[in-house]
Amino acid sequence: MNKNTVLAWATFIMCFMGVLLIGLGAFRYDDVAGWGFAAVGIGFFANAWVFNALKGRV
Repeated sequence: MNKNTVLAWATFIMCFMGVLLIGLGAFRYDDVAGWGFAAVGIGFFANAWVFNALKGRV
């Protein structure tokens, strides 16, 4: 596994976790905690975007 493969897997895992957290916030928690889960899920998407942008440059 080279560096690009590791970054690709990290991007995939972070996107999956982001979708999972946004889904928890939308469907499981109806109170203020749902907004927190959704915000953290969006943060995971932002980090995955950065990892994807780093592929080929590291």
